[in-house]
Amino acid sequence: MSLAMSAVFTVCDAVLSDAPAIAEIYAHHVLHGVATFEIEPPGAEEMAARMVRLRDAGSPWLVAREEGGDVLGYAYAGQLGPRAAYRFACEDSIYLRHDRLGLGIGKALLSALIDVAGASGFRQMVALIAAAPGTRPASLALHARAGFSPCGTLEAVGRKHGRWIDVHYMQRPLGEGSRTAPRQEP
Repeated sequence: MSLAMSAVFTVCDAVLSDAPAIAEIYAHHVLHGVATFEIEPPGAEEMAARMVRLRDAGSPWLVAREEGGDVLGYAYAGQLGPRAAYRFACEDSIYLRHDRLGLGIGKALLSALIDVAGASGFRQMVALIAAAPGTRPASLALHARAGFSPCGTLEAVGRKHGRWIDVHYMQRPLGEGSRTAPRQEP
């Protein structure tokens, strides 16, 4: 299913055969960045298992794919917490190939993810954006442009690459948000 298209790439549902490319993209961020607090990059088999768990729970996992088929980035949304009361809130995650930043891929992935997550029944989307103190990662601006509002910052809650890492919380409603009750309570 194609969700969005530009002249250079298409955003569509991920398939299990994307797991090696997804693992490679994520490994770069694990090893060189602070966007994730994982220290050891998971392999393709583990990434495929994560994809299956999320999709089996009814959550979306998308990729941005070049015309030739290469994966440029991916995004997914999973339930914010394991308890039933979190059923209508999700957390988004977006990772791009480190050599394909600034091309609108993140914007396209986030826009499509918002649409698909809302259609999946989520009413709120939360972004947890990690950053070294005093820095402004591009993800903060990306989420603000997509309608997310800042909710707070947890200061120095992570430690990676020899420095403390803050986590910025942002949130936006999906669909009817909290204006109406769901058809079925958790």
